[in-house]
Amino acid sequence: MNILILGSGGREHGLAWAVMQNPKCDKLIVAPGNAGIADIADCADLDIMDGTAVVACAEANAIDLVIVGPEAPLAAGVADDLRAAGFLVFGPSRAAAQLEASKSFTKEICDAAGAPTAAYARFTEAEPARDYVRAQGAPIVIKADGLAAGKGVIVAMTEDEALAAIDDMFGGAFGGAGAEVVIEEYLDGEEASFFVLCDGETALPIGTAQDHKRVGEGDTGPNTGGMGAYSPAPVMNDAVTEKALTEIIRPSLAEMARRGTPFQGVLFAGLMIKDGQPKLIEFNVRFGDPECQVLMMRLGAQVLDLLQASAGGQLAEARVNWADDHALTVVLAANGYPGYYQKGSVISGLESCAEDSAHMVFHAGTSRQGGQITATGGRVLNVTARGASLSEAAERAYAMVDQIDWPEGFCRRDIGWRAL
Repeated sequence: MNILILGSGGREHGLAWAVMQNPKCDKLIVAPGNAGIADIADCADLDIMDGTAVVACAEANAIDLVIVGPEAPLAAGVADDLRAAGFLVFGPSRAAAQLEASKSFTKEICDAAGAPTAAYARFTEAEPARDYVRAQGAPIVIKADGLAAGKGVIVAMTEDEALAAIDDMFGGAFGGAGAEVVIEEYLDGEEASFFVLCDGETALPIGTAQDHKRVGEGDTGPNTGGMGAYSPAPVMNDAVTEKALTEIIRPSLAEMARRGTPFQGVLFAGLMIKDGQPKLIEFNVRFGDPECQVLMMRLGAQVLDLLQASAGGQLAEARVNWADDHALTVVLAANGYPGYYQKGSVISGLESCAEDSAHMVFHAGTSRQGGQITATGGRVLNVTARGASLSEAAERAYAMVDQIDWPEGFCRRDIGWRAL
């Protein structure tokens, strides 16, 4: 098979690594890719938001399956353009991608499906939103309605923080994503990520993970795109998983199908679990980043078969084979992230990190310049390891972190601390 993956981050490096394990993969192209991906696949300089250009690339390379990594091209309808041109695509239609592209749309689906989620209100103007916050009090959650690269959510512990978040969003801090704001009740409990493959009809769970969103150790400081993750999530026991499927996932998928916009791809449910009861925080319509990296480490070569079955409507016959192990990833980020950070610093020591089925450094924001790996993003590397226990996986991951020489970067030293 000839396969095209769209994206350039750690998630896409993880997907590419897993797909390459499968003997069915004859040729792999990743667009636009990064320095780490370029070591295992061909990279194509392509605007992945331009459906016409993506279709042309797929045609020129006789592509059999396209895997769309990030949410933005999905929300822009690139999967629709590819399907219209006759390609097999892993990733939802533009209409189904609304589950991530609009927080208020997801709330409508939850209401119609009876799926347990936080109480909410939506606003298109700042003053009524401020009045609502004053009436509800804090803690409270303020969300930009649209896509904000995982950063448009403020968990405000005080009323002042909430009011400032409203001013920021309506003031354009998140661009068009903040033109409408959803305000939700604050849910307490333990957060987990639940990943389910869908083909429009069948839902197949493929794993759980927990990530660390805040920049500082002990889960302090501002939210980021994610500073590390581990799989499986201990809180997602069999009973909680079954509840999430029967009360949240399947009813939501049935409602999407009823509306004529069946969901096909991976549904990533962010859940809050308290006293064994899961509630939906939000849906994403692509793999989480960095959760994808730990899932790929644990799933390996079967990933290609599973994604192909999802794209081709054959999940009813598919099975997931899980190794009884753990994986953990540590994000190395540029100093200053998630605020202002410098690009272009050189990373050395990567050659010391032995890479195999239990140890991988996935690149998230890198390029190769003059033979050297340089940092081009905020989150730059995902140092990932598997182990028989979570503590063994953590030990292996941090041993690799210590071999990397990058003074301009930092990481959290406590990934997995709640479970450990």
